[in-house]
Amino acid sequence: MTLIAVIDDDHDILEATELILQASGFEVITIDNPTEGYKIVKEKKPELIILDVMMEEPDDGFFLAQKFRREGIITPILMYTSIAKAVGMEFGAGEMVPVDDFVEKPISSDELIKKVNKLLGDNVLR
Repeated sequence: MTLIAVIDDDHDILEATELILQASGFEVITIDNPTEGYKIVKEKKPELIILDVMMEEPDDGFFLAQKFRREGIITPILMYTSIAKAVGMEFGAGEMVPVDDFVEKPISSDELIKKVNKLLGDNVLR
């Protein structure tokens, strides 16, 4: 079964994301802070990481994505953001941080599953 790690400090987002992904046959682990998120990713080695931009600090997600890449973790990263609406900016993958795709919160369940399947490609084992 494909393991997806979701790292976000918003418990409502964690719960909703977990329900959507589990309903589509994925195994999900949720983490509500970047420190634990880092440990879990290193330990459990998920096939996909869903990571929020803003957690305890406004740039926690950016920092964590950079840390993963510096340490050779090449797991695809889908980054949740609501910052684009707040500051009027749009981000693209690879422009500011080494992630594979961005998605604006809130996201529909269909769009989330579409993005997840795209990032996992043929590696989807459910």
